[in-house]
Amino acid sequence: MATIASKRRTGASRQRTSTHEGFLTHRKGRWLKISALLAVALIALYIFVPLPGQHFGSTWLGYTLGTIGALLILWLTMLGVRKRAITPGRWSLKAWTSAHVYLGLLLIVVGTLHSGFEFGWNVHTLAWGLMMLVIVSGMFGIWVYATLPRALSDNRYDEDGAITEKQMVEALRSIDRQIHDAAQPLDSEAAALVNRSLEEDPFAGSFWNRLTGRYPRDATRSAASGLRQMRANKPRVADDPIEKVDALLTRKEAMLARMRRHLKLKSWLQAWLYVHVPVTFALIAALSAHVVSVFFYW
Repeated sequence: MATIASKRRTGASRQRTSTHEGFLTHRKGRWLKISALLAVALIALYIFVPLPGQHFGSTWLGYTLGTIGALLILWLTMLGVRKRAITPGRWSLKAWTSAHVYLGLLLIVVGTLHSGFEFGWNVHTLAWGLMMLVIVSGMFGIWVYATLPRALSDNRYDEDGAITEKQMVEALRSIDRQIHDAAQPLDSEAAALVNRSLEEDPFAGSFWNRLTGRYPRDATRSAASGLRQMRANKPRVADDPIEKVDALLTRKEAMLARMRRHLKLKSWLQAWLYVHVPVTFALIAALSAHVVSVFFYW
């Protein structure tokens, strides 16, 4: 019985390990090893195989590398289609993503060797440059997905536990209602400041504001600053309504900062795709022009 229980615990431990295995380390870095071996082999061929010194791309090895690179690019674009079907096994989405990453990095070697290090102001170099831009943006995407989800999760937790985006909005509305009630005794000047904060849309701002987390026209911050200046210029009194509103605005500022961190992290998770996907389509167009020009005009 003890042996059976031990086996069950071992099996559960392996299952947990497999569950938490990331796409970068999938199957102990299988695709990293495969891509590294292929890169070494291709570099060795380039160095040691005797070939004409000019127009390397038109040699048998150049054409081979070009064909491999073109097929790799087309296959790599299929990840978006593959994401629609999540299945386990050798070609699970995790395995496909791992292959996508490491074979994508292999393209640096394949594409550069295919060029024979001959660069100029032409469609061939344009295709190589777009390829490198797609790869670099993909590397940035790897960093984003490796680091930001944890930061996004950490931002949702505080001493009271986890809070969702919807709960953040509800908390802001609750604070706004309290500010509205507390601001009733204020004079017209102070009330105008508070109203600008209450009327502010927490989701307002450009994509750049979300991406940087900077909101220079923050009405809540301006209201809090204005009320504190009013308090400084007036004698202190008991049960000062400005003091109560100021405390509530401080709470609102903290909640707004938290929600804006949340929106900032979500924006960074999406931003790299605005480069990666359109440039991929541009790469395919440039690659098509490159192939046509080589076979018909070279």
